[in-house]
Amino acid sequence: MTDLDALEAQSIYILREAFNRLDKIAMLWSIGKDSNVMLWLARKAFFGHVPFPVLHVDTHHKIPEMIEFRDRVAKEWKLPLIIGENTAALAAGMGPHEGRVNCCTALKTDGLKALLAEHGFTGVIAGIRRDEEGTRAKERVFSPRTEDAGWDFKDQPPEFWDQFKTDFAPGTHLRIHPLLAWSELDVWRYIQREEIPMVSLYFAKDGKRYRSLGCAPCTGSVASTASTVAEIIEELETTRISERSGRAQDKESEDAFERLRAGGYM
Repeated sequence: MTDLDALEAQSIYILREAFNRLDKIAMLWSIGKDSNVMLWLARKAFFGHVPFPVLHVDTHHKIPEMIEFRDRVAKEWKLPLIIGENTAALAAGMGPHEGRVNCCTALKTDGLKALLAEHGFTGVIAGIRRDEEGTRAKERVFSPRTEDAGWDFKDQPPEFWDQFKTDFAPGTHLRIHPLLAWSELDVWRYIQREEIPMVSLYFAKDGKRYRSLGCAPCTGSVASTASTVAEIIEELETTRISERSGRAQDKESEDAFERLRAGGYM
């Protein structure tokens, strides 16, 4: 068994365990590489289909190629896609000019909370990884949230030797993270092995490409000539540039991303 085989097997186990243990779950889909891999794993775990809703919170600020990819793949894979948005905030003109953390809170976090409340989901599967950002390194695979979907990173259950706590008090909302142990390189090596489709933005054009995707005003590209998955892997094996170096909201203040996640951000 290779390292990728082991990671795949663990993630499939987590997905099946979540589906078995929780009453009403859904999967977040950001359209980025991690959530595309997560969807692929879900289709493997459940024999070619995804047996729970796939949620996308539309901020109306996404890069157009991302929305085109979302609509095409959702149709091809027959995904049970639900698209949500914070209609009131959008109508009021919310955008990054109001402060990037404020914008993320209103359009992403509050938009997600409204979507969860509307459909009554008790668990949400998200494609975060520990190596992506320091705050996410504090996460658990099965992570309880407060009644308002907040995350108390100081009060999380221990998870030793791949033993996951899945029994919580009635009404507890959970976030489930099947990719937590994966690295960025693991993700791209798995994409290469499985030939998973990806948004074209990840591949270099005119000397630049994206490593992390988000809203257009807050997501920058990095200098790169990597135009294939193999070239991306080769680049990542030597780069010293942070994966989220192009994400502007992380830089607004020292604790910006931790505050976002504590409030219920993905």
